[in-house]
Amino acid sequence: MSDETSMTSSTFRLSLDIFSYPTALSVLLALLALAGCSNGPPDYFQGYVEGEYLYVSSPLAGNLEGLAVSRGGQVEAGQPLFDLEREHERAAAAEAEQNLRQAENRLADLEKGQRPSEIAALEAKLAQARIAFELAQKEYARRDALLKQNAIAQEQLDRSRTEKERGEAQIRQLAAELETARLGARPDQVAAARAAVAAAQERVAQAKWALAQKQPVAPQDGLVFDTYYVPGEFVPAARPVVSILPPGNVLVRFFVPEEAVAALAPGSKVSVRMDGSDRAYPAAISYISPQAEYTPPVIYSRETRAKLVYLIEARPAAADAPALHPGQPVEVRVE
Repeated sequence: MSDETSMTSSTFRLSLDIFSYPTALSVLLALLALAGCSNGPPDYFQGYVEGEYLYVSSPLAGNLEGLAVSRGGQVEAGQPLFDLEREHERAAAAEAEQNLRQAENRLADLEKGQRPSEIAALEAKLAQARIAFELAQKEYARRDALLKQNAIAQEQLDRSRTEKERGEAQIRQLAAELETARLGARPDQVAAARAAVAAAQERVAQAKWALAQKQPVAPQDGLVFDTYYVPGEFVPAARPVVSILPPGNVLVRFFVPEEAVAALAPGSKVSVRMDGSDRAYPAAISYISPQAEYTPPVIYSRETRAKLVYLIEARPAAADAPALHPGQPVEVRVE
């Protein structure tokens, strides 16, 4: 037997002797158990902070005259953010208000009828017509008596009858004109005037809306995340000028393997930790993706790389949101 064969045989016997001891066997089993446990799901998941920003813009174009906020500042709902030049909109609003007053005055004039002096003139004419009619009646009666006495010709009585009938017709005409003057304009004219007033009111509302769009306000409380123009620049329509991050729009996105997603549900509690802080921020799961995906490149964990995972979103309390910064990597533990 060669020296090499003798050495191998001795080594094999030594190995058997070592593993024949109960203590050594126990150590080996413990190591195998730990190795098996290392393949189980981790007790934390890696993720990052994300923000859902509100991009504030104007639907109308114009030069940026003023910027009332700066990056990193806090704003309250209703606070002005920036001003665009609005001379054209201001002039259009003033014109619309003038047209509205004109339409309202025309409607009031049609509803009131004619002026008091015009009605008084018609009343005077009606009084004169009645006096003339009374005289014509008396003259007709006198001539009718004279005709019966053969004192006048039939022609004179006929002329008197005509005058009486003309006076009666004039009274009816003036009475109708007076009644019409007191009633005002015709119903269709009044309706048209009312429609003109309503249209003028809508034009005023449109002009005021356009004027307000040149001075947008903050829709919610939040952090001014960024500004994109400086005063003096021309801002095209619908281009964001300011972005705001409300506290309620801060969320944490993390990824869990498919064997762990079944234990999670919207509303489940998690805790969020970040580097450099010992504090754990509570959060609640708000969204679980229904579709599996491969681990995104932004997650650099060896344990989860190249595995199918599910995207989970959790939202912290609004009071804790300022401590979490978009893009910051975090560790998430399920409570």
